Amino acid sequence: MRSADGVRLVTTGYGGSGRPVVLLHGLMSCAASWEPRAAELTRHGRVLAPDARGHGRSGRPADPLDPAAWSPRRLADDVLALLAGTGPAALVGHSMGGISALLAAARRPDLVTAVVVEDPPLGVTAPPPGLLEDMRAWFTALAGPHPTRAELEAVFGHPHPEVGTHLGRCTVRRPDGWWLACEVDDAVRIAEHWTREPLLETASAVRLPLLVVEAAESVAPPGRLELLAARVPGARHVRLPGTGHLVHDAAPAEWTAEVAALLDRSG
Repeated sequence: MRSADGVRLVTTGYGGSGRPVVLLHGLMSCAASWEPRAAELTRHGRVLAPDARGHGRSGRPADPLDPAAWSPRRLADDVLALLAGTGPAALVGHSMGGISALLAAARRPDLVTAVVVEDPPLGVTAPPPGLLEDMRAWFTALAGPHPTRAELEAVFGHPHPEVGTHLGRCTVRRPDGWWLACEVDDAVRIAEHWTREPLLETASAVRLPLLVVEAAESVAPPGRLELLAARVPGARHVRLPGTGHLVHDAAPAEWTAEVAALLDRSG
């Protein structure tokens, strides 16, 4: 599939039947990161997982230096382009993917039946000084090269092993070793938009069944995700104890039960 601005977008199908359930991954991640949650959700629909632009097997914009090519709206456009072919779908988005899901649902509720967002970085318009610079430095130091995929997983998996396993699914082998399958500069350009745009206000316009899953150690400022749920009629907010940002990996049984319940109610 090609996006409206010509980016090649790759989607993985995980099986199942009925209503599409589209899984949207987070920053520096990829579609494969949803395994094995994707397999578990095939009982509730036809599960699809796209690689976002600049991630996994999808392409980069013709001008990757153009900030507009990485905007939340452009990423949501990519999701809507997929839904134009699949028909109305439930959207399940982690972090960056949660923002894409919310914006797509707010703009085209006719193409979305329900929304699950997992720890999206909403309300970060006043980040601590140097946050983006620190993020760039951290990813640059760790993204690669690594002699083996196992070493990459070990580096990212300390002190939370699930992080290493998650990112280990989103790697590419180059002549000098193993790397994450996303360019650090591209990721930072995406994150820059989160600090500048009123995404919480835009997301609050959603009027569809909504589940907001928050990590115990959330990337969102305190109270922001609870506020989102309060603004959307009938929405459910749940904070899962003992979890970091990758809630679906840290608490898979609890996460799957919450998501399955919403899919069953809205199916």
